[in-house]
Amino acid sequence: MAEEGDILTDLNLSDGAPNGADNLPSAGIITQYVKDMSVENPNAPEVFQWTEQPQIDLQFNIGSNKVNDEIHEVELKINLTAKTSKGNAYLVELAYCGLVAMRNIPEEHAHAFLFAEAPRLLFPFARAVVADAVRDAGFAPMMMDPIDFNGLYLQQLQAKQQQEAAEAGSDETPAPSGNA
Repeated sequence: MAEEGDILTDLNLSDGAPNGADNLPSAGIITQYVKDMSVENPNAPEVFQWTEQPQIDLQFNIGSNKVNDEIHEVELKINLTAKTSKGNAYLVELAYCGLVAMRNIPEEHAHAFLFAEAPRLLFPFARAVVADAVRDAGFAPMMMDPIDFNGLYLQQLQAKQQQEAAEAGSDETPAPSGNA
């Protein structure tokens, strides 16, 4: 029997759930973790005497790896660089992951959950890890603004659909002309 707070029971992922609960769609985060992290302060201690405000370059990427039929690993990669004319003040690279459980979810909804909703749920924790890493490197914590992962997901889908439509249009051969 599952203990109270057991994630597989809470998400209706246990076998033999009563009253047909096995057929209900369910999704949730099982656990989250730092998979890989690098923090560099390459110009210490000189950097602490620089007066120039650094330029911030923030990049992020989302990936998903299937662990099994019901579990995926969602990876939120964040690369943060603070540069001045004298060099890099600091660099932070983070791969923050979550194991996502899903059952009885149609593929289009599963894709949206993996690439929009799961990153939205993981981001506040990844944001805190980055802020602490920058602070621990000797700088003011970097507080990243919230990211609209759902909006970005919809933009990506729309761009993909437009690209596919353009490719389909360029693949069409012109109809032969002439008299019949």
